[in-house]
Amino acid sequence: MTTALITGCSSGIGQAAARRLVEAGLTVYATARRPESLAPLAAIGCRTLRLDVEDEQSMVDAVRTVVEAGPLDVLVNNAGYGQYGPIEQVPLAAVRQQFETNVFGLTRLCQLVLPGMRVRRSGRIVNVSSMGGRTTLPGGGFYHASKYAVEAISDALRLEVRPFGIDVSLIEPGIVRTPWSEQAMQHQAGTTDTGEDPYDRYKQAVADSFERAYTGALARLSISADQVAYTIVKAATADRPKPRYLISPMAKALVAAKRLLPDRAHDALLRQQYRLP
Repeated sequence: MTTALITGCSSGIGQAAARRLVEAGLTVYATARRPESLAPLAAIGCRTLRLDVEDEQSMVDAVRTVVEAGPLDVLVNNAGYGQYGPIEQVPLAAVRQQFETNVFGLTRLCQLVLPGMRVRRSGRIVNVSSMGGRTTLPGGGFYHASKYAVEAISDALRLEVRPFGIDVSLIEPGIVRTPWSEQAMQHQAGTTDTGEDPYDRYKQAVADSFERAYTGALARLSISADQVAYTIVKAATADRPKPRYLISPMAKALVAAKRLLPDRAHDALLRQQYRLP
């Protein structure tokens, strides 16, 4: 039976993916920083472990637990969050934490699982990126930078490990109906300086755009965590998985606009759509 290890399963995409993979017949190790949050997944047959992608020892321990029970076939790197706020205002400690979670933890887990996959000459790594790894939207410079890094690492890794029978896929969702957006706006709010904030109008425009995207007229273009989970299952189980899965018409349109428009025209489009000052 195929065995999968997934990070960030306490809610949202990770939780939905764990459910879908169990339904597909895989042995699933669902992980999170707080194992107690995984009780609903344990109830449907997932094996649960503590794994904090900012904690080296917890990553080592989790991978060891899985491989001691049998081969690890699929790694799904899902854990991540969005650090929002103007480049000038986000503390470098927060930038480092963003990369620790979204990039360095993902990279370290790849390093930990690859030796076993190489020996068996088979394996699958599925990295949950974002449309934000291919286009940059206002307010999220450091978040987008982390996802661009995930894209570059995955592209390089795909070439390096293909001779060993290992596939690497990127999952690139658009706007997903999860608590992610609320957390991103909380991070942005936390960047406000004391006294008058010169970026107040800019940040309000970004916050308003999130409101429109998740609860306003554009909400119909968002997708559910379960839709992303369905794609993760395809990437994890297909005979020939795609290198990239760009999910939702909105994501495809935004990535195409970035690719096709000159930079000044693209900037003008974003200023108009986000109603930036």
